Amino acid sequence: MLVALPRIDAGRAAFAAALLLLAYGPVHWLIDTWLDPAFDSHGFVYFALVVALSAWSCTSPLRGAVTREDERIAVALLAATALVRLAGQVLAIDTIGALALVIDVYALARLAGLERRARPLSPFWLSVAFAFALPLERIVQRSIGYVLQEISAGGACGALSVLFDDVRCAGVRISVDGADVLVDLPCSGARALIVFGFMFVTSATLARPRWFVGVLGVGVALAAALIGNFLRIVMLASGVAIGPARLGFDVMLQPWHDNVGLIALGAVGPALILWARTAWTAPRTPRAHVPRQPRKRSPWSAAAFMLLAVAIISAPRAPVDIARQPVSIAAPERIGASRAVALPLTTLERAYFEQFGGVAVKAAYGEHALMLARTTSPLRHLHAPDECLRGLGYEVTYLGMRFEPLPTARYRAVAPDGRAYRVDVSFLSDQGHRAASVSEAVWFWLNDRSTVWTAVQRISPEHASAAERASFDAGVIAALDVSTQQVFAEGGAHAR
Repeated sequence: MLVALPRIDAGRAAFAAALLLLAYGPVHWLIDTWLDPAFDSHGFVYFALVVALSAWSCTSPLRGAVTREDERIAVALLAATALVRLAGQVLAIDTIGALALVIDVYALARLAGLERRARPLSPFWLSVAFAFALPLERIVQRSIGYVLQEISAGGACGALSVLFDDVRCAGVRISVDGADVLVDLPCSGARALIVFGFMFVTSATLARPRWFVGVLGVGVALAAALIGNFLRIVMLASGVAIGPARLGFDVMLQPWHDNVGLIALGAVGPALILWARTAWTAPRTPRAHVPRQPRKRSPWSAAAFMLLAVAIISAPRAPVDIARQPVSIAAPERIGASRAVALPLTTLERAYFEQFGGVAVKAAYGEHALMLARTTSPLRHLHAPDECLRGLGYEVTYLGMRFEPLPTARYRAVAPDGRAYRVDVSFLSDQGHRAASVSEAVWFWLNDRSTVWTAVQRISPEHASAAERASFDAGVIAALDVSTQQVFAEGGAHAR
């Protein structure tokens, strides 16, 4: 007996193939961010939770058929993301193309009828939850990390002024009873925002709140993250001011440091739980709709969309944030008693600077080394050492900040062969700005795009003494003719 095979809708098949073609590049980049140590991303964990939620809903029966309106909106959004991906392709900004995947998730959730299932989910909040699969913490820290530092330092300073008599605040630096506390980038609150943000959108995906309740939940999540980070800094600063001798332990060492963070964030967690209970009090039920037969896609329009997809992924990349102003740089001929020995850039580094502008140079001075990178586009070119070193297989530990003789971020890096190094980096502008993080440099640059920024990275073997490293630092500062400016006398710990 012959069995009739179902007819394939050629238009729909071609449309789906074009969408897969457009999504391939962003999906490939997203997976790379999960695997590349340079990103230090936990995005796969969030992605797995979103997939689990979707499967949990999809395995329940439909309470109402997917409507023609759902299909029309979903198809329109999927087609519209082609323009978003075109922008990402032309501007050579992979994050833009990856953001289009968020819209894809919303459209696919509507097509799957997740809101009409026996175990319903909100397609909108599910797509927002998927956004956390992107390297959001890195994006937040590079773009608004400095602003978050300032907000966190300001809130913590106000609270500490109530608890202690001698409190001085200057930007991200706080002095409590003579002890110096630095609200550095890891203490900006970006991680708390990510954690509380995902907790909120997961709750909203399940509860499907009305818009007013949803907006209220956004405010609750933001407030909880910021207040929790204020509390964390206050507890760490108080522990530093009281001192290990009186406390019986050093609050900046493990496990006390992480325990303080857990206690602070746990103290504000109930606010989000209370919102979730409120949002669940009146869950919405989908309206009844008369099912309709799916409309066939015109093979000609689908073919045109396929040609458009091919044109988009083939479009030449012309990034707008390249360093257009020509810059040059040279390593000092001598630092102290050591002459410079030029070190070659890697093939990847040369290709990167050729494509996006900017210049870099490396040189060795005895046991020490210096890397300089100069650009008019710090958002594209400048990176913290941990990003590059993790990508090369190093194990990197952030050691905190210091402000003398320059604002400097400090790291310990262990090479794959076991050799350990101390890496210090400062970011300097031709207008006299001095920064210890890319985020701060980007913030100054956004306010004045004419500035030229230079990353000054000093590398020393770990066995080098503190005096040797300080001497090399002084030699670099003198050789580069860098002016220094002191704010406080150094003497404190770092709230990380």
